[in-house]
Amino acid sequence: IGTGEAHSVREFATIAFKEAGFDIEWEGEGMDERGIDRKTGKTLVIVSKKFFRPAEVNHLLADPSKAMAKLGWKPRVSFQQLVSMMVKADIERCEKIISN
Repeated sequence: IGTGEAHSVREFATIAFKEAGFDIEWEGEGMDERGIDRKTGKTLVIVSKKFFRPAEVNHLLADPSKAMAKLGWKPRVSFQQLVSMMVKADIERCEKIISN
């Protein structure tokens, strides 16, 4: 089930890096686009053809209307909250590995 909202990889990365304490700025377009840490100027994200899917589509969007109508389902977690939860879980996992 999806929320019916579309989000870009750039949007996901921006939120994830912010949650991890980075302020990312985007430069360039297409294959030349990069995400750069505003504080250090270090490149944190590059576009790589290696990660493109063979049958890539430009826009994927779930339609939750049937689940909403028949099951009374509605999303309880926003996209921003979900990304935040994912990053926090990854950071906690890494901290446990480092401390052991």
